[in-house]
Amino acid sequence: MKIVFVAALAAALGSSVAYAQSHNPAVKDPTVATTNHAAKGHNSFTEDQARGRIAKAGYTNIGKLTKNENGIWQGKAMKHGKSVTVALDYKGNVTVH
Repeated sequence: MKIVFVAALAAALGSSVAYAQSHNPAVKDPTVATTNHAAKGHNSFTEDQARGRIAKAGYTNIGKLTKNENGIWQGKAMKHGKSVTVALDYKGNVTVH
């Protein structure tokens, strides 16, 4: 009986993890929102993915990005001829500081 329960639990947990990984709306949503404040949280974007979303928001010359203690990617970029500090939160939102 214990083996059946453990097997069922393992199967349920495995499918939950697979579902969460394949249904991340921030990664699948091609639109990029801009917000006033970046949301703190575990950020699963890689630096290249963060760079791509920032570029989609209209920024160019995106410099090196670093992830801070709040899980937010930050770096310098250009928009409309001005240098700005941009950030990307775990939801995929771009903010300017």
